[in-house]
Amino acid sequence: MAKIIAVANQKGGVGKTTTAINLAAGLAKSGRPSLVIDVDPQCNATSGLGVEPAQRHPLVAGKSLAESVVETEVPKLFVLPGSLSLADADALSASNRQRASNLRQQLNGELSHFEFVFLDCPPSLGQLTRAALGAAAEIFIPIQCEYFAMEGLSQIIELARQTKARDNNRLEIGGIVLTMYDPELDLAREVAGEVRGYFEETVFRTMIPRDVHISEAPSHGQSVLDYSPRARGAWAYTELVMEVLERE
Repeated sequence: MAKIIAVANQKGGVGKTTTAINLAAGLAKSGRPSLVIDVDPQCNATSGLGVEPAQRHPLVAGKSLAESVVETEVPKLFVLPGSLSLADADALSASNRQRASNLRQQLNGELSHFEFVFLDCPPSLGQLTRAALGAAAEIFIPIQCEYFAMEGLSQIIELARQTKARDNNRLEIGGIVLTMYDPELDLAREVAGEVRGYFEETVFRTMIPRDVHISEAPSHGQSVLDYSPRARGAWAYTELVMEVLERE
């Protein structure tokens, strides 16, 4: 059965899509078949893996999801592409409880051969994110090491708790990922220390550094592991993949 992980944070620019792409790529390289489902109407996870957006989002197109899965250039790494259609975004936002239930059934049925499934959520607390949390077993929360990080973190954790209580009692907080970390900045060190002090073991040990290679990789349709495998960011995401496997 696939481990379904929602990668979510209502704040934009915190490394959410980047984390989904690179974790999936790293797990695929370790021999674990992995799927990224692009739930964000911006389709950044789709283009970041070198795939064209779909005309209709597979979740509302009315056909089997297995027919819509696209294999990337990385062996064992697949993507269910997003759609730029505003009509599809509206359709996806409706009836999130039923949609989450249907998605969960399909992932545990026709797509159960994947070991890891990452739901890349939009930067909001809206219905798309709620539907993804309703289908997931875990939520990974990337946060940037900056001012206001704790405020945003508390909001997404509260949404996860509400979802667990009302719609999906198996949802757990799988981990908090500290991103864009610069050890030379006092604020970054303070934020990292504060998050670790409050959430303790929930926070992954690995911190993702600021690295231009991480930023450049999506424009080439690649993970940083493929674009620049010797970069600091690639090493960090490799270590994060190892942590994810340790937590299985």
